[in-house]
Amino acid sequence: MARAINIGVPRVTTWSWGKIARQIGFYVILLGIWQLLSQSGLWVSYLLPGPGDVISKLVSGFGDGSFLLAILTSLRRLAIGYGISLVLGVVMGLLIGRNRYVEETLGSLVLGLQALPSVCWIPLALLWLGLSEQAMTFVVVMGALFSITLGVDAGVKNTPPVYLKAARNMGAQGLALSTQVILPAALPAVISGLKQGWSFAWRSLMAAELIYQTLSLGTLLQNGRDLNDTAQVFAIMLIIIVVGTLIDLLIFSPLERSVRERWGFNNN
Repeated sequence: MARAINIGVPRVTTWSWGKIARQIGFYVILLGIWQLLSQSGLWVSYLLPGPGDVISKLVSGFGDGSFLLAILTSLRRLAIGYGISLVLGVVMGLLIGRNRYVEETLGSLVLGLQALPSVCWIPLALLWLGLSEQAMTFVVVMGALFSITLGVDAGVKNTPPVYLKAARNMGAQGLALSTQVILPAALPAVISGLKQGWSFAWRSLMAAELIYQTLSLGTLLQNGRDLNDTAQVFAIMLIIIVVGTLIDLLIFSPLERSVRERWGFNNN
């Protein structure tokens, strides 16, 4: 009698010293090109400062605490706005994905509003709410809401029918069916929608903070422009990139990886 043979597939490790060396080398070359351009004389020094000037601005900004306070202020606003859009988006996505009449009405509206750039909500926010924290929260919510809604909707519609039939045969229906069967099955698409919604929320917040003068990343960016301080503009842009990347690496990437492993989507 033939025996089944287990063939272990080696797991490919994406982390390696070679990868790190290539990334470091790339950024070193990039910094070198930047330094050469800043010293070329094609632009006056205050329009294209060198990496050293930007680093000095970062050191002074974090030294006096202004950059850290700006980061915390922006993250607080982001958490509030994104949290609201997350709750609303999940509910709306479930409704659109599970009800044909809601899809034909609310679903068509959400699909249209998704194509509207988030910066378009700023004039309405100012007219309705004035220069206030509520106006910025409104812009963040409107920037992220529809991406989250469409992500949940796509996940719900792609739920394998066999799951639904099995759950109904065991008596699941209504809220229990949505929270215990549909949402877990839709998690891969939902996570993608949440990640996209987060990126839109971050961009929307930066746009909204440009018009509201408080100690925040957007305001410091605007102040750099007003004062012709290009080094500060570059420094704040770098902080925005780093904060966004860290949030993705620490929250969304592990969550996405965990969901993919749970559902067997990883090829490694």
